Amino acid sequence: MPNPRLREGLAIAAAVALADQATKWIVAGWLEEVGRGLTVTGFFDLVLVHNRGASFGMFQTDSPWGPWLLAGFTVVVIAGMLTWMARTRERGLTVPLGLIIGGAAGNGADRIAHGHVIDFLDFHVAGYHWPAFNLADSAITVGVAIVLYGSLIGGRSGRTVPGPEGGST
Repeated sequence: MPNPRLREGLAIAAAVALADQATKWIVAGWLEEVGRGLTVTGFFDLVLVHNRGASFGMFQTDSPWGPWLLAGFTVVVIAGMLTWMARTRERGLTVPLGLIIGGAAGNGADRIAHGHVIDFLDFHVAGYHWPAFNLADSAITVGVAIVLYGSLIGGRSGRTVPGPEGGST
């Protein structure tokens, strides 16, 4: 019998991917139209960055194969996360895995459609700029943080997590 929470996790993933694509479409279209970034606060700007690399711009490449290799890697990651989500009995993994899958799908869609990921959120303090990012990156980061917290810290409490049939794991 399939995991009953798989549908919930897939709904979260779809919502994240759609929200990510919508925000990129709105902000990138507006920033391309005005031709510059926008200072929102003293520590936050909206900018338009075409990230041809992986997370935080690592592994930047102008190779025509780069986006396809990263998109292929994204497909493998999504397949692994979907398998994990389908097999897990831990209720606490539905949301974070959905966030990771949705974020990966949003950025993967960018790579396939544009050859790069669109980033636009730019935070800075005292001259230090965090690399520009987007909603998909945020979802992935939050999802990974929840999974790590649950496996590193949450497991120390000695509590068990109810499985889908009401038992514990």
